[in-house]
Amino acid sequence: MGISFTPLTEQDVELLRKEFDARPANRLFQNAVTKTTITDLALDRQIVTGIDTSMSHRLDTWQVTNQQKSGRCWMFAGLNLLRAGAMERLGRKDFELSQNHTLFWDKLERCNYFLESVAQLADRGVDDRTLAYVLDDVMSDGGQWNMFAALVRKHGVVPQTVMPETESSSHTAPMNKSLRRLLRQAARDLRAAKGPEAAAEVRSRALATAYRMLAIHLGTPPTDFEWQWTDDDGDFHRDGRMTPQDFRDRYLTVNVDDYVCLVDDPRESSPRGRTFTVDQLGNVVGGEPVRYLNVDADVLKTVAAQAIRDGEPVWFGCDVGQMEERQLGIWDAHLYDLEGIYDTRFELDKADRLDYHETLMTHAMLFTGVDLVDDTPRKWRVENSWGDDKGDKGFFTMNDSWFGEYVFEIAARRDRLPQELQAALDQEPIVLPAWDPMGSLAQG
Repeated sequence: MGISFTPLTEQDVELLRKEFDARPANRLFQNAVTKTTITDLALDRQIVTGIDTSMSHRLDTWQVTNQQKSGRCWMFAGLNLLRAGAMERLGRKDFELSQNHTLFWDKLERCNYFLESVAQLADRGVDDRTLAYVLDDVMSDGGQWNMFAALVRKHGVVPQTVMPETESSSHTAPMNKSLRRLLRQAARDLRAAKGPEAAAEVRSRALATAYRMLAIHLGTPPTDFEWQWTDDDGDFHRDGRMTPQDFRDRYLTVNVDDYVCLVDDPRESSPRGRTFTVDQLGNVVGGEPVRYLNVDADVLKTVAAQAIRDGEPVWFGCDVGQMEERQLGIWDAHLYDLEGIYDTRFELDKADRLDYHETLMTHAMLFTGVDLVDDTPRKWRVENSWGDDKGDKGFFTMNDSWFGEYVFEIAARRDRLPQELQAALDQEPIVLPAWDPMGSLAQG
């Protein structure tokens, strides 16, 4: 039985006003906050002055990338992981893989994935919660590690010069709006189709239109291309024509098939050491499904730190907007003293925040450094994809306190895990509903 409260009365409001006036600091904070931002006032100066960008282990010698006004962070972070080894093989420090190429194939594959989902749910009413979620979430820019791996596995990669950025790849909102309109119309037609042949015709028309729209916005992805370059020593190289898959196999040192996804989900409903998947989550029909292993945050830290020690950056997903100073490029779990200003306590832990919709994964980036003291991490260096005008020329610094609270996911080489965790990866995954927060897409 639910609980019922009485309406707010004049006496209630008068009591609230008296309680506010009884604390002199409230008036002081009111005067301050009405003239400046709450974050400027609450920023803990001791934390700001106590954090620096030095690291005991640091990998990056390159410049950051810029996703512009798009939600492609997960894609940029993945390609930045791959380009680290490619730059070494090419002898260059200014090299980027084409984010536009990967975006094109993600959008087209996602159109097909959406149509498949709608067809699977065709016998449900439009008010069905799963169908409603699929219709609401169609054609965002966001993604997870397994979705990135599926694209690289199927479509390969190309240098950015082969398929450069366009206005629409850097500012995706208008293109996405048109794609959503197309797909929701196709969803209506699929549900009204009389038989498999009619449904297949709806799908065929929708995909043809989607391809046309994407080619108009992003350009046509190459089937093959001529590859030649000059390295940083001034030496010229020519490798002739190759496909995106050829380029992937020849120049990347990272094989996405070697990686698994680890998450920190501390909810009582999500047992540690178990694998999970999320209903309706993915982008490539017939590809490897999204699948992750739930472990403690300390496992994520240990695996990530060891990878950096071994010379490899680490892809990770987090809730980026929490306790962040964007211009300075720093994160700390206690960066803002909002409790002191509001005279209250914010007591939700990570599990509570997931349960009560206060947190989820919103952004993906790359760990490129760690500061270890007696093998214990103090802080982490992060390659972001927001350009070079923030933080340390686009690199951010994360105190370790923030990692445990707001990092949710990393991609790790399977062979770096203890044997018991490698064995746990082979379990049949628990299926979470489509709307579970652990199915959120990084698109910061």
